[in-house]
Amino acid sequence: MGSVLALSSNPGHQNWPFSKDPLPSRWDAHPPHWDRPPHWERKDGRLPNPGSFHSLHRSCKDVFPHQIEGVKMIINKTLSSFFKVSHTLHLSAVSPSYYRFHVEHLQSDDYSKDKDAPALIGEMDSSGSLNAHALLHLTERVRARTVFQSQQSQFVTWQFETEYRGSDFTAAVTVANPDILRESVILVAHFLQSVSSGLVLGGELVYHRGRAEEGGILTLAGQYSRPNWVATFNAGKGGAHASYYHRANKQIQVGVEFEASTRTQETTTSFGYQMDLPEANMVFRGMINSRCIIGGVLEKRLTPLPATLIMGAFVNHRGDKLQVGLGVNVG
Repeated sequence: MGSVLALSSNPGHQNWPFSKDPLPSRWDAHPPHWDRPPHWERKDGRLPNPGSFHSLHRSCKDVFPHQIEGVKMIINKTLSSFFKVSHTLHLSAVSPSYYRFHVEHLQSDDYSKDKDAPALIGEMDSSGSLNAHALLHLTERVRARTVFQSQQSQFVTWQFETEYRGSDFTAAVTVANPDILRESVILVAHFLQSVSSGLVLGGELVYHRGRAEEGGILTLAGQYSRPNWVATFNAGKGGAHASYYHRANKQIQVGVEFEASTRTQETTTSFGYQMDLPEANMVFRGMINSRCIIGGVLEKRLTPLPATLIMGAFVNHRGDKLQVGLGVNVG
């Protein structure tokens, strides 16, 4: 799970351009090394560990371009082997401009990340909003995670997650926004089981309790993967989400997503692709969906400089809107 903001949302992502919904926080996703297979996982014919529930659709989602609008500059600085900082300045005519400071305290090698050394991540922007992560490997198979989020002077999220990774299954429990005075809490339970070398089955149970309401949502999920493609499907009371990822060759990857929400009574079908051009130091991602939105983002590595130029454009033909963005990532 990501932040508690994602617990009550409909399946899939809500970051389509020109949407009235706010863009999802970068804290809705775990840090990259959180989802890496444990170093004790072997390739001796036994069933593999299925990974985390929230990363089931990640292969397909990584193919789609991320919306870019306005002018953005990101400066990354590695102060030591385990301490990193970054500065982000975003100027926009559509949304409020902001400055964001990001700091990470990670371990210097992958092996130590699977031990009991903690990872601390913090972020604050010019509006006073604060995001903080603390990740800890309690044992070789047990991981704990704490998240705090505030908007200006108010806390909006505080959650605690514990995950156990067995040799062929993953189980996780999350407690979000517990409030004794208001008698409210959100509980989330995940379970994934590797049935065969390519088939994973599992589910998610979300329980919410408050003074005025109480209820739960059960979602069932399945994933079948082969060396060059991955098909994933999950469905529940809140809707359905299906994705298909295919790697055509070393340079081209494609993905297709279908999302249906019972809350908004809407469905969306999207097609995305990624083209890698290593000789030109470029990566291009494009997408088109059933809402008549077409977009693309080009990333160009400016060698020998330690910088990447990012250019993107998204067109909403149904709403007759255009958004163009330009960014530079240094470091």
